[in-house]
Amino acid sequence: MNIRQISETHFMIYEQNEINPEVRDKISNIVSHIESYKHPAILSVTSSYRSIMVAFDATTYTYETLIKELNLQNINFESDSGKKSKKVITLPVVYGEQYGPDLNIVAEHSQLTKEEVIKLHSDENYLIYAIGFLPGFPFLGGLNKQLYTPRKETPRSKIKSGSVGIANNQTGLYPKESPGGWQIIGRTPIDVFNLERNPMILYEAGDYISFKAIEEQEFQEIEREIESGKFDYSRLVGELN
Repeated sequence: MNIRQISETHFMIYEQNEINPEVRDKISNIVSHIESYKHPAILSVTSSYRSIMVAFDATTYTYETLIKELNLQNINFESDSGKKSKKVITLPVVYGEQYGPDLNIVAEHSQLTKEEVIKLHSDENYLIYAIGFLPGFPFLGGLNKQLYTPRKETPRSKIKSGSVGIANNQTGLYPKESPGGWQIIGRTPIDVFNLERNPMILYEAGDYISFKAIEEQEFQEIEREIESGKFDYSRLVGELN
């Protein structure tokens, strides 16, 4: 673990220079420790693939005093991925056609049928390494290598909310309408980010996301339930043992 102050009000915690589930688990353990401490000087904790940024109130605590009190260097944060269950959010997705206009591109690049792409993409549980770019945009690891597809050479000016895409070795989804260059293969009706809901984002870094292929009729039914306030979000949540 390497801890370094980067400004008067922020410090970074770095783990080993590699990206894998074990490192992500260790990052999650460190975040849990810091948040459970409920230190009055800590303003926010933001994690990514192999690092954590902590914002603190420098008017009440010095960096040196805060680091000493957190005692990060003397605690074993090694991955315990085999010891505890992980939260999995299963998102229903309509693949192809107007919902996934780039499904054919991914299939051709991968030399697979559209049905094979859908099966490979929906068979995995994807680890959320980081959330960024947009509020609620998950950067997911675990994409099958057969589906690796380059980003679009010319990004779209508008991608619909809920669109599921592939860019190189990652998959992810757009929580809100946005420009973007990912290859769009499907779309979920679930509003994964909603300012008026608690929690605003249905998942956090360290959780898992899986995708379930559905038909257009079910997509429309879920949309109506969400619009009417009758959708039960708890039905999306499961555990990965």
